[in-house]
Amino acid sequence: MTEVKVPAVAESITEVTLSRYLVKEGDYVELDQPICELETDKASQEIPSPVAGTVKFVAAEGSDLKVGALICTVDETAAKPAGAPAKAEEKKAEVKKEEPKKEVVKETYASGTPSPAAKKILDEGAVKTTEVKGTGVGGRITKEDAINAVRSKANLPQREAFSRNERREKMSRLRKTISERLVYSKNSTAMLTTFNEVDMSAINKIREKYGDTFKKKNEVSLGMMSFFTKAVCLALEKFPAVNASIEENEIIYHDYCDVSIAVSTPKGLVVPVIRNAESLSLAGIEKKVKELAIKGRDGLLTMEEMTGGTFTISNGGVFGSLMSTPIINPPQVAILGMHKVQDRPVVIDGQITVRPMMYVALSYDHRIIDGKESVSFLVAVKDFLENPHKMLLGADPVDLLLEV
Repeated sequence: MTEVKVPAVAESITEVTLSRYLVKEGDYVELDQPICELETDKASQEIPSPVAGTVKFVAAEGSDLKVGALICTVDETAAKPAGAPAKAEEKKAEVKKEEPKKEVVKETYASGTPSPAAKKILDEGAVKTTEVKGTGVGGRITKEDAINAVRSKANLPQREAFSRNERREKMSRLRKTISERLVYSKNSTAMLTTFNEVDMSAINKIREKYGDTFKKKNEVSLGMMSFFTKAVCLALEKFPAVNASIEENEIIYHDYCDVSIAVSTPKGLVVPVIRNAESLSLAGIEKKVKELAIKGRDGLLTMEEMTGGTFTISNGGVFGSLMSTPIINPPQVAILGMHKVQDRPVVIDGQITVRPMMYVALSYDHRIIDGKESVSFLVAVKDFLENPHKMLLGADPVDLLLEV
């Protein structure tokens, strides 16, 4: 009988949560086949079987376990069941292969007549009355039927009339850690936020003109994150206090830019790090962003990929946010918030014109960053984004030529 215990995940982690088993109790597993998934403060990790044999559970799903605690046992003396596939991947492939094709049957209810309120909802939701089954008297389509039909088309859960249902779920270890860090940040920093807005016309033109060529050459799309990361790195060189961190009574100034990017995952917000972002090209940044985003979505980020970081960029604009005040990620002392690009009227050379504008926000720790530094930093980021050619040399080429 071989014991499977909680491994030492990282130096700072002493406890994990057994989020789920990946096999059933009594199943026969192969060597290195994943048995369960452990959730730490920042990531999930699959635990492989050290031997081949049958599994017996010891710890329950959802339980908190110390490092070294017993998870389950594997009986290596058990005989392998006849006809069992050699690997878990083969088993999955076999199940997928045998899965019968489902026939899609579409029911129509042409006789259903909607009420005036229901018809208005269906028209606004672009749903035909023939696609709705009425539950009213004589098959009449009620307002509730129309709402559920529109929600179903939009892949939203059905709404039960006058429902007062509740459900309770245990807060995940990741969510608890996020909560603790956010409260700590609010209570331990002298946080202020300064705002500005950026005209995205120049960047939009570059992406439109070179987007296809860039993607063909680098196998990754040319997004806005690379421009913002590059602009931030150049601005951090000018204002090193914004790239610093606080450790007890000391300020640590970093000569490199490890940029954390906030990534939304099914389990919550994680902040993986782009190491030495100042040394990467736009293509290098975009590739790293894509890699970290995919890993975050699939729960494959390592502890090393999520620790450290000297400055954070958060993009709420992908969810439609027009303006927000991002919270600092300790021990960092500043965070930049990106937002939705929106066409707005602005005055250029005394004339009102429409431009694609984005509000940007810098939250900073006033203990070591003065107001002048924070505003000047954000203005520098704005300048680089509105004049991308300055990012080539970190300054206006003409200024450098004239040495002014």
